Amino acid sequence: MDCVFCKIADGKIPSDVIYEDEDVIAFNDLDPQAPIHFLVIPKKHIESIASLEETDLIIVGHIFDVIKKIAKDKGLNDKGYRVISNVGEDGGQTVPHLHFHVLGGRGFKWPPG
Repeated sequence: MDCVFCKIADGKIPSDVIYEDEDVIAFNDLDPQAPIHFLVIPKKHIESIASLEETDLIIVGHIFDVIKKIAKDKGLNDKGYRVISNVGEDGGQTVPHLHFHVLGGRGFKWPPG
């Protein structure tokens, strides 16, 4: 499999990791769209929300717990933040591996402009 996020999870591609455990890895986005922009992914290859199986729901819950903890550590809880997961080509998904973008930070507004 030639999945860039699987390679990041396996340590084959370097990334700016901000959290890691046996099931999940979080890293700063290479092309941030907000003052704080990180991704959280499962280490297990899951293509998208559309391909989740019932057995994957535990890991998705864990991902949201990780998002909450990192957001708190980065001071985002007071003002808020945005969590985005694109699904499929028409939904804007460019990497076919389940991932959640977390965006926030001082003065960040959505939509931009």
